Amino acid sequence: MNFFIANAYAQSAPAGQEPGMSGFLIMLIPIVVLWFLMIRPQMKRQKEHSKMVAALAKGDEAVTTGGILGRITEVGDSFVKLEIAKSIEVKVQRHAIATVMPKGTIKET
Repeated sequence: MNFFIANAYAQSAPAGQEPGMSGFLIMLIPIVVLWFLMIRPQMKRQKEHSKMVAALAKGDEAVTTGGILGRITEVGDSFVKLEIAKSIEVKVQRHAIATVMPKGTIKET
């Protein structure tokens, strides 16, 4: 009755393949892609923002990260004063300035 079931014989294990350069490249490619698509552009934006914040001067028209538009009346080490309406000033951190607008953006009424 052995003709229904075939005999199973043990086979030798295949030779182990040593990890080579291909395994290293497979792990390196996602890191390089992540660097060029996410990390590098973010570092560039951060560098540009730091330059913009360092160049803030009295009389510049700026928008804060909260969306408040005003004219800079005083520049300190950590803070700037924005005039958001006639005789109304707010004090904000320098890094809270999102963008500097072109002169004449604020219309006097």
